[in-house]
Amino acid sequence: MNPNTFSPEEWQAIWLTLKVAILAVLGSVPFAIGAAWLLSYARFPGKIFIEALISLPLVLPPVVTGYALLVLLGRHGLIGRFLDRDLGIVLAFRWTGAAVAAAVMGFPFMVRGIRLSFDAIERDLEGAAASLGAPGWLVFATISLPLAIPGLLSGAVLAFGRSLGEFGATITFVSSIPGETRTISSTIYGLLQTPEGDSAVLRLCVVSLVLSFGSLIVSELMIRAGRRRLER
Repeated sequence: MNPNTFSPEEWQAIWLTLKVAILAVLGSVPFAIGAAWLLSYARFPGKIFIEALISLPLVLPPVVTGYALLVLLGRHGLIGRFLDRDLGIVLAFRWTGAAVAAAVMGFPFMVRGIRLSFDAIERDLEGAAASLGAPGWLVFATISLPLAIPGLLSGAVLAFGRSLGEFGATITFVSSIPGETRTISSTIYGLLQTPEGDSAVLRLCVVSLVLSFGSLIVSELMIRAGRRRLER
């Protein structure tokens, strides 16, 4: 095979990585919006612990996060047993479990982006709408959320980029099963153990670099667009 040509296994890993990252981001959006709103608007005892818990994946070794997911969501885990027995949902050693692991690792980035946008909103705008009789949900839907869209998009893109490179939590929770959970990162790791895998490693590293760099550029553009919008 031409050393510059992607093999079917490499294409499979690239597609699976994109699928996992997209599902991770889409599944995280509602929860990230709720968490960001809570941290930005609510005042309650123990809020600092909620903030620390959300940010924990940023500082915790990914392998520890993956093990925690296995304990909680594995087929014999605290939550996984219920999902398997009562709902027929199995996450461990499935590509959907890889999406869950990627979502957990990227969640803090998304929450941070949305929260910063919520914090930057002029509370007088929301107060004026409320004083005119608009219910809270309508104020949120027509004022708060639209103004937070740049932060939401920026956070989502950063979470997407983080999901593309996820390895530690994923391989601990779902292993590296060809065609099922073998993403770009786990494929590179496996190829590094073979004597003739250098060319494939290089190709996949280039793909990973392009996707990750593109995510950072898009995120920065979103942030700048949001700043310009708030300055008007």
